[in-house]
Amino acid sequence: MNFHAIRAIYRFEMARTFRTITQSIASPVLSTSLYFIVFGTAIGSRMGEIGGVSYGAFIIPGLIMMSLLNESISNASFGIYLPKWTGTIYELLSAPVSPVEAVIGYVGAAATKSIMLGVLILVTARLFVPYHIEHPAWMAGFLVLTALTFSLFGFIIGLWADDFQKLQIIPLMVVTPLTFLGGAFYSISMLPPIWQKITLANPVVYLISGFRWSFYGQSDVNVAVSLGMTLAFLAACLLIVAWIFRTGYKLKT
Repeated sequence: MNFHAIRAIYRFEMARTFRTITQSIASPVLSTSLYFIVFGTAIGSRMGEIGGVSYGAFIIPGLIMMSLLNESISNASFGIYLPKWTGTIYELLSAPVSPVEAVIGYVGAAATKSIMLGVLILVTARLFVPYHIEHPAWMAGFLVLTALTFSLFGFIIGLWADDFQKLQIIPLMVVTPLTFLGGAFYSISMLPPIWQKITLANPVVYLISGFRWSFYGQSDVNVAVSLGMTLAFLAACLLIVAWIFRTGYKLKT
């Protein structure tokens, strides 16, 4: 394992984050804070509790997960697409760096940024609504696992994209709608029975449900199912990345 190569890629990506800290960190935290102000404070104060939890506290896991998914995909996809766009990807492919080492460097940096962002949002939420975390170890585990999984998914998008517009298609047209419809702002038990069954086809439901369980001990889906679905998606992403590097798809053409 070439740890020097992994460290070089990781440090380069992290340095890029701190050069654009306003866009990478401050902007998502500010946007999420506005959600807390509007939904948590203004609207939440006029709504009842959901499962014994105030509405402002109830939406915290959903808001963190929404930011985590979008930022993980964005960081990882842009990180690998930029070398493709500038042509420096060929230097990486010809260097004594294995695909595994490249993935660890890029995905590890993207996941680190997303975890930092998730922790900052968690701290910021305390300024607006009180909350507690019943299972902090599980919360940290879901946070890290989700960041890694969707950073890997973003890495795939960055390899697939041919231009900057394609980098935004899946996050904006697929991930964001699925997040809003995945229980970020409500419990799926509040939906009519037929829509509850339809919603279970949304993979984001399992992520938000498992993460919310780690906070309040309640979830729309069994936590074991949530964990299993997350691990299954991670395994699928690993298989796709392995296939891309083995075939050279979008890399050598």
